[in-house]
Amino acid sequence: MKGNNLSHKKSPSGSLFSVCWKGPLPEPSVRTAEDLRGVLANPECTCKGPVYYMYRDLARSAKERTWLAEQQLRFDITVIPPREICGEFVKTKGHYHPNDPSGTGYPEIYEVLAGEAHYLIQNQDCSDAVMIAACVGEIVVVPPGYGHVTINPAKTTVLQMANIVSSRFLSNYERYEAQKGAAYFEMVKERFVQNPAYPKHPHLRLVKAQRLLDVKNTITDPLYDLIEKRAPVLEFLNYPEKSGSLFRELYP
Repeated sequence: MKGNNLSHKKSPSGSLFSVCWKGPLPEPSVRTAEDLRGVLANPECTCKGPVYYMYRDLARSAKERTWLAEQQLRFDITVIPPREICGEFVKTKGHYHPNDPSGTGYPEIYEVLAGEAHYLIQNQDCSDAVMIAACVGEIVVVPPGYGHVTINPAKTTVLQMANIVSSRFLSNYERYEAQKGAAYFEMVKERFVQNPAYPKHPHLRLVKAQRLLDVKNTITDPLYDLIEKRAPVLEFLNYPEKSGSLFRELYP
């Protein structure tokens, strides 16, 4: 695998950032402001250029790459430099996950590596919406059936986050495109503003990140440590139907 232990990239403002990763780095996939236009608060926004960078399918060793492939898991890093896009804090495009063979949606787990993140999650009928604030070292789980958008609410700090997710499916971006974004937009001045494309808006619950609770395990290690330890708790990413109590307790 080609790549360096420390990769430097330019943000839209021209400043350099270093990726928090001690392994080989491929070239990232880049999402641009043009890619986000259909999901922005201002549909007439004309901002251009790179917005965030996605390093997909990472591993520090050949053995760990093989183990991830055998477990049908993928480890990624996403870097979101600070930026204002027509009055809105920079964000990801947003997507949902399909259901597994049991009919339960695939979850996803995130860890903030640098900066601060706002994870805006909502279920498919939009009866529930939660904004989860997470700082460095904190872990967030996107439960089954919830779509999610990640926002960098900082004006000067680069957000970097890692995720582990099942590799059994492709994410669905079409619902966010059809709904012209999430149910709420996080604006620089007005904070959370309702998306007028939605016929109804649930009360937006604001919560702080918490560790992932399981019947037998609490995730207290960085995410990649779980890969190095071959942690059984990661099984819930492919078999969420076995961990129903876990998801009910996440964001009461």
